Amino acid sequence: MIKSALRAAALTAALSAIAFAAQAKNPMVGGAAMYANRNIVENAVNSKDHTTLVAAVKAAGLVGTLEGKGPFTVFAPTNEAFAALPKGTVDTLLKPENKDKLVKILTCHVVAADALSKTVARMIKEDGGEHDIKTVGGCVLKAKESMGKITLTDENGGVAHVTIADVKQSNGVIHVVDEVLLPRM
Repeated sequence: MIKSALRAAALTAALSAIAFAAQAKNPMVGGAAMYANRNIVENAVNSKDHTTLVAAVKAAGLVGTLEGKGPFTVFAPTNEAFAALPKGTVDTLLKPENKDKLVKILTCHVVAADALSKTVARMIKEDGGEHDIKTVGGCVLKAKESMGKITLTDENGGVAHVTIADVKQSNGVIHVVDEVLLPRM
């Protein structure tokens, strides 16, 4: 009886260690574990730093797309990034009559590829220090690398820094950014 209990406890501890090790391969985002076997939406809804992004994705009707097969690379702005936009911008964008504009902005954060930071860094180097990234929304982001960190410049000159890179998803990868990337409108 005692040996069985000890074996069960050891098995439980081993499984917990395995689960932790699997989770440890992906960074925490917004205080939540990000699981490589979940899709972009399934992970994003758990990040307390991405509630505005999730609300915007829902308002834009993009949940089904970002739950899809992919692969996608998403440059995911934090709540702070959205809050830095001019006062009232987010509330205005979330209104049904502004859905097309919201879709345009959000899809300018999405690339139809699975691009880890080392891949982006290699392309930047191969292109002489700057690489154009074409997004699903038709925007062109200028990627640069400085001191091992990737920055993205939008079509208006706004610069976003990748603060957490390579958050693997079942249908791509997320890179957390500190600014909302805006298309030229």
